[in-house]
Amino acid sequence: MPPQPTASPHPALLRLDRIGRRFPGGVEALAEVSLTIAERDFVALLGPSGCGKSTLLRLIAGLDRPDGGQIAWAEGKPPAPGDIGFVFQDPTLLPWATAAANVALPFRLRRADPAESGPRVHAALADVGLAGFEDARPRQLSGGMRMRVAIARALVTRPRLLLLDEPFAALDEFTRHRLQEDLLALWRTHRCTIVFVTHSIYEACFLAHRIVLMTPRPGRIAQELAHTLPEGPGRRLDPAYAALVAEVTQAMTTVLE
Repeated sequence: MPPQPTASPHPALLRLDRIGRRFPGGVEALAEVSLTIAERDFVALLGPSGCGKSTLLRLIAGLDRPDGGQIAWAEGKPPAPGDIGFVFQDPTLLPWATAAANVALPFRLRRADPAESGPRVHAALADVGLAGFEDARPRQLSGGMRMRVAIARALVTRPRLLLLDEPFAALDEFTRHRLQEDLLALWRTHRCTIVFVTHSIYEACFLAHRIVLMTPRPGRIAQELAHTLPEGPGRRLDPAYAALVAEVTQAMTTVLE
């Protein structure tokens, strides 16, 4: 039985109870996954490639359905439109649309009044540092800027839950560090819950205060670690951060043996 994490001071947002997922052809991606995610949590799902991290994120988002188990939401009702934001590995922007039009896409799909959604689109772009780039097309933006547009699009509906699937994996280290710091600032500002998929131990330890280790396929939760390190860029230079990285590295090594 994995050790129990430190209890969150906030109420539960959703509970995963013995979730399983088997794909056609017999590939078992997930088995018996149980996890409680609280309001305002920042949870990292950490594990090797192919362990079912992205599959679990899609199940939480409602983009796929489990073969077994149950996902139970707070108050006993599923999330409303706009309650979940999703950021994929690729920014998945419409290449012909401006940054503002890409961010406004969730409102367009819901046929919302542009007069009401427009100010929120501009505010979302400003939140991610892209004020003044509203009319830029994706081809005119760097990789990091395109990812900022994707994050703005995910946050523009003010979701209760933000899901991110290795969004910084393809970026250079300097850009990745800057976006990690900006994501933490956005989390504090928007006060949403975040579940972040990564296979980087350094990234998981810098961003999340709960780190969930997953086994190779079929993915199971092997262990969960929680910490209370101070937030901010200085964390990378804190000896306690280095000690946390070492602890998670050792735990992950044991999981993979």
